[in-house]
Order: sequence, then structure tokens, then C-alpha cells
Amino acid sequence: MNHLPLIIKREYLAKVKNKSFILMTFLSPLIVVALLSLVAYLTSVNNEKVRTITVLDESGFLNETLVSTDQMIYEYLSDISLEEAKKVSIENNSYGLLHLPAFALDEVSSQIRFYSEESPSLSLISNLESKIEKRIGELKLKKLGVDLSKIKAAKTNIDMNQENFEGVKTSKTGSFLKLMFGGAAGYLLFMFIIIYGNLIMRSVIEEKTSRIIEVIISSVKPIQLMLGKIFGTSLAGITQFAIWIILIGVLSVAASFFFGVDLSATPQQEMMAGAISDASTNSELQALISEFHSLPLLNLVIAFILFFTGGYLLYSSLYAAIGAAVDNETDTQQFLMPVVMLLVVGFYVGFFTALEDPHGTISTVFSYIPFTSPIVMLIRIPFGVPIWEQALSFSILIITFMLTVWTAAKIYRVGILMYGKKPTYKELIKWLNY
Repeated sequence: MNHLPLIIKREYLAKVKNKSFILMTFLSPLIVVALLSLVAYLTSVNNEKVRTITVLDESGFLNETLVSTDQMIYEYLSDISLEEAKKVSIENNSYGLLHLPAFALDEVSSQIRFYSEESPSLSLISNLESKIEKRIGELKLKKLGVDLSKIKAAKTNIDMNQENFEGVKTSKTGSFLKLMFGGAAGYLLFMFIIIYGNLIMRSVIEEKTSRIIEVIISSVKPIQLMLGKIFGTSLAGITQFAIWIILIGVLSVAASFFFGVDLSATPQQEMMAGAISDASTNSELQALISEFHSLPLLNLVIAFILFFTGGYLLYSSLYAAIGAAVDNETDTQQFLMPVVMLLVVGFYVGFFTALEDPHGTISTVFSYIPFTSPIVMLIRIPFGVPIWEQALSFSILIITFMLTVWTAAKIYRVGILMYGKKPTYKELIKWLNY
């Protein structure tokens, strides 16, 4: 009799009714939204803060180069000594004092100083250095008789059009979208395997140590029990992810409505909003939308579902076998290391090779190896992988999953009834022949 549906239902209900599972399901979105709200609030406070910098330019080189903005006000001092300028800066509660002593253009400008009560912002110092360097550079060019207007007129911005040999146009924007999708898909699979693979392993260990497994195994085949745990825990994980997405959306709207916190008020979002108002950047935004619609979305969604599911089931069977082979989590380290290393290899090949060279030899080879193909292939597919390559890679993944399940079931069958001894790799091989 096939007890697999009953086992899946039992595992699913056992997970979703667990107090810690319920707590983390509802507490995690609350923590995420609270952190985002805090970041948005701190960002808004930082943007509203106005800093005043006192400038004592004895060299005369700046010549009002530093222009005040809404968040940064520059107050120039003249005909005053450095000590008096320091006192004025302190009395006016300035953020700092920028001092340029009198020096020739050919001299090293290391005498420039910035005085402040506290350590200044690195971005502020870098910004000041950049502006001063640009100004002094222009003055040196003028001294050499160079016409700055000709230099500015000679500057050219290149926006190279990209097109394959069949005439299909691509762009940097499209490459960026593909990179985002591939990276997000690979990272999501990596984290899902780590989180819920360990959950399956702990579940097997708990039932084994409580001796409940001895009662269950008397009426259920080991392979059905293992697959039931894998599928049941997977459904619980999907349920938790779905609840997280819904709650984060609802809590984000609530936080914006009740507390007046704009969760999108980050420097990146503000830069985007400012960019949209610019005509040239607005055309880039339209190109971004056009590139998004030109992506093979159906292929991406189907491939994501297939490889995500196949990769998770493959590694879940390994986690279940490890849980059956040991009596506690401490003993799992020697067996987890090879599994985690395979995951890490897939992650690094995907993010540091496939994203840079998606059609290279290394990326192609690792997209066929079943233990790395789920991550590497998901990263490669947005860049254009033929359907036959995807089908071949997925077929190898499924065949490997079936072999892994068969192997893991043999270890599971013997391991769930073994107590009090830490198994070795040699003993695991013997279990395969029982």
C-alpha cells in the first residue's frame, strides 16, 4: 500500500504546527520590516541633517569652487589667521574647517588640512579631495596654456550598441537584468537548500533518537518515509516563504501608512527618482522596461521551477541520509562537509564564472554536473542557453536524483535502526549491500 501521501501530510502538519515554526513564520517578516523601517528612518534623518563647513582659502585657488547645497553649506573666511578660523568654526558649531594654505601650483598640496571635533565622514573627505583635485588640475592646465573649453568639447561619451551575428540587439541594460535574475535565482536555491535541508536532517535525527521511527518503519517502506519527509518539509518551506512575502508586503504598507515611514527612502531609490526626472536617464528607464519585456520570461520561469525543484530534491535526499546515519547533530559534520562543499563550488562557479562568462567552458561543464547544475544553469539561462542544453542538464539532474534517492534509501533503511555508534564512510558503503 502506498503510504506516501499520508506521510507527506503528517510531515507537513507536524512542521506547520510546530511552535518555533509558527513563531519564525510570523516573527521574521516583522523583524525584516522593522529593520527596513529603521534604515528608512535613519536615511531620512541623515538627509535632513544640514552640515556647515568653514573654508579658509589662503591660496585663492578654490575661488568659490565649493558650492553650497541643501545638505552642505560652505562658509568662506578671508583675512583671518588659522587660529582665529578655528575659533570661528567652533563658535558657529561647524562640522569642520577646511584650510588651504598659500602654496604654488607646482608644490605638493599635502599642507591642506581638515579640522573637526569628530572623525569626518569618509565620503565627505573623498568628495572634497575630488573637487579640490579637479580645480587645481584645471589651474595647472591653464598655466600651461591649455584651453579648457577645447578639452571639454573633446570629451565624448560612448554608448556601444550590442548585436549578435543574427542581428538580435542586446544592451548593457539587458545584461544587467539577466545578471540580476540569474544571481537571485541561484542565491535563492542555495539558501533554500541550506535552510530546509538541515530541517529535514534534524527531523530524521529527532525521530530516530526518540525511537518513534521503529514504530513507523514497521508499516512503511524506508524510501516512502524518506520521500515523505522531503516532500512534506518542502511544502512547509514553500508555505513559509509564501506567508513571508504576503506579510512583508502588508507590514510594509502598514508601516508607511501608520508611521509615515517610506521604506523606499534609501539613497539608491532617491538616486533613481532623480534620474527618472532627467530626460536622458528617462530614455534609459524606458530601455530597461523594453529589455525586461524582451526576456524569455516563460523559459526563465519554467526553468527556474524545474531546476529549483530538482536541485532541492537532490540535496534533500543527501541530508535525509545523513540524518539517518547519525544519532545527533554533532556527528553530522564529517558527512555534511562534502555536501556543503558541492553547494559552495556550484555557488562560486555560478557567481564568479558563469556571470562573467556564461558560455565559457567552465560554466558549460559545471552546468551539466548534477550537483552544481541547478545553481550554474539558473545563472546561465538568462544569457541564452539552447533548450536542448537545458533539457540535457535537467535529464542528468533527474537521473542523478533517482540514483541518489536509491542510494540514500539504502543508507536510510539501515541507519534509522542503528544506535550508539558513529558510522564511518566504510560502514556506509557496507550498508549499500544489505
